[in-house]
Amino acid sequence: MSEQVRSGRQDAIDGAMACLDAFMTAFNARDLAAWEKTFNFPSVRLASGTLAIIEPGYHQLGMFERGAFSEWDHSAWERRAVIHAGPDKVHFDTRFSRYRADGSVIGGFDSIYVVTLENGHWGVKARSSYAP
Repeated sequence: MSEQVRSGRQDAIDGAMACLDAFMTAFNARDLAAWEKTFNFPSVRLASGTLAIIEPGYHQLGMFERGAFSEWDHSAWERRAVIHAGPDKVHFDTRFSRYRADGSVIGGFDSIYVVTLENGHWGVKARSSYAP
């Protein structure tokens, strides 16, 4: 593999990883405007037996108060391993955990994230997890 190809892949990995950092930071802040900036729309989420096509405005603040989020305070990445990387798309094998305000763990969830470069912007294009 040429140095240019290797460097291009590392640039892609760095860009995609920065996107995932921003994704988690905005999510934990419950800042929906900032969180939406970490997506490339339409985006797809497969979880809890449901396939959701996500467009701008799909997420609402009330989501942080219901169901699986009723005890949730914040989340954190436990693993973000690159599966494949090209110049405009990176696949990640991830695990994230959800926490209560006291720091106790609600649960940890394995997932796959696909982060793409579209029009100069790194964003989450697809994710599949075992999270409720």
